[in-house]
Amino acid sequence: MLSYVYVGTNDLARAIKFYEAVLGALGMKRCITGDAEWDKIAAGWGTYEDGGARELAFWVGIPFDQNKATIGNGGMVAFRASTWKEVDDFHAAALANGGQSEGAPGPRPHYAPDFYAAYARDPDGNKIAALCRGIVCV
Repeated sequence: MLSYVYVGTNDLARAIKFYEAVLGALGMKRCITGDAEWDKIAAGWGTYEDGGARELAFWVGIPFDQNKATIGNGGMVAFRASTWKEVDDFHAAALANGGQSEGAPGPRPHYAPDFYAAYARDPDGNKIAALCRGIVCV
């Protein structure tokens, strides 16, 4: 359904440091585009192949309109984790790299009996989450 998600930042170097730690905790790797101009304004994690013909990625970058990046009220990006430990590591990495907690790791039975998640805001205020569902997450 999705090709990519892009959120804004006002400090790309800080955002790269944050997401390298946070998404690295989930086993995600940086996308390599090979486009020097693009790499000056954005960084991605996930899949980016064949010049973007095959893409499933999360990007953070400078807004295209060159205005200040702002957060969307009610917007959130949730990343899939394979284990509860990955969710815990994601949250710890967020806090250790300038993020703020929006919900400590733990079960959320009001969503589903197997829903284990953590919520954070990146240094620019974008809300992100990691969640694990299913028996593989025990």
